[in-house]
Amino acid sequence: MKQFNAAHLEIKKSFSEGFETHPYEVGWADEVIFFILVEDIIGSGTLNARVQISLDGIHWADEGTVFNPITEKGLHFVKVTHFGNYIRLKTDIEGAEFRLQVQIASKG
Repeated sequence: MKQFNAAHLEIKKSFSEGFETHPYEVGWADEVIFFILVEDIIGSGTLNARVQISLDGIHWADEGTVFNPITEKGLHFVKVTHFGNYIRLKTDIEGAEFRLQVQIASKG
């Protein structure tokens, strides 16, 4: 039987500069899907997000999976199948304030 876990990493928060989500332990999983729900955008700007991986939750490396640049409201996602024990999103925001929800779904 497969295991499944979903968690909210950020809930209805506004960001005007880049941030990283807290490390999430997914060493048991076969795949992870990150969801970014953009509820509102104040201004005209771009949110760029990329997946980072870590073996210890302290030292981080870019995994290579990136979201397409986000400039509109709605649900955006990426699927990740290569990761170590820990995973997170690192974002950069330019020119706007984004009101977001960030979620992770893992299964294995």
